Amino acid sequence: MEQRILGKTGRNVSVVGLGTWQLGADWGNVDPAQAQAVLAASAEAGVTFFDTADVYGDGRSEQAIGAFLADNPGLDITVATKMGRRTEQRPENYNLASFREWVDRSRRNLRTDSLDLVQLHCPPTSVYSSAEVFDALDTLVAEGAIRNYGVSVERTDEALEAISHAGTASVQIILNAFRLKPLDKVLPAAKAANVGIIARVPLASGLLSGKYTKDTSFAEDDHRNFNRSGDSFDVGETFSGVDFQLGLKAVAEFEQLVPEGAGTAQAAIAWIAAQDGVTSVIPGARNVEQARSNAAAAGISLNEEFNEGVRWIYDHYFREAIHPRW
Repeated sequence: MEQRILGKTGRNVSVVGLGTWQLGADWGNVDPAQAQAVLAASAEAGVTFFDTADVYGDGRSEQAIGAFLADNPGLDITVATKMGRRTEQRPENYNLASFREWVDRSRRNLRTDSLDLVQLHCPPTSVYSSAEVFDALDTLVAEGAIRNYGVSVERTDEALEAISHAGTASVQIILNAFRLKPLDKVLPAAKAANVGIIARVPLASGLLSGKYTKDTSFAEDDHRNFNRSGDSFDVGETFSGVDFQLGLKAVAEFEQLVPEGAGTAQAAIAWIAAQDGVTSVIPGARNVEQARSNAAAAGISLNEEFNEGVRWIYDHYFREAIHPRW
């Protein structure tokens, strides 16, 4: 699989990575053995980048990755984790003492002395402009607890602020066929500053898999059920913030663009990977088949007609509601 340099980390990572929120929580139950199988299938398919967070299953996702890497010491896998969502979301909680505590917990979960990449996990907006916060992250790098740091953001203005800090190695942001605003300013700014772009929620919480209908239901503990109105966290994390029924109409249009031989989800992933400035796309997978299919998207080529179709769908269905908000 194609490898790209992840910004200032200098590390080569696969253009299609693996998001592991599903292996922890909020997507229904995942059996631990199945989680290990997903990680193995991804690695076998050429994935060299795993993204996790300390809050996913309160550490279960990190622990699953730590166990997998301990059992497979020869694999060259870059692991990005995230910190900050296990505490009350107040700017003053983002300080060096807290960072040390959170990082130490993730190091134990991942069974490593030094974390490859730690990302602030969608903190309060003012955190991105705090010099003290970035000084604290620099201290962790100097101490060897982490090798690199980045941010995960909800909004483009947060991404641009983070990119302005010299030590920021990467920005993780929602980017998919239903969320195009990062293409305007974030990707060009990141490229100019040598900041890697990690594209998350690439399938709009599964909408762009083409597998859902108006009658699809989700488990009680699945965020696509309990967070549709943003009751638990930013609504933009669930179906990219688009209305489910409207999203189904847009998916029907999207499916008309998909080239023969490719799946709907694969085309959605391949389109993101083709955008100038994107380092890695991180779809999740709950089973081996999904993991293999997602990885195979790295080999799909799309033409300009496909790109124009994506933009038409966005302008027609989502721009008015989505573009000003995130």
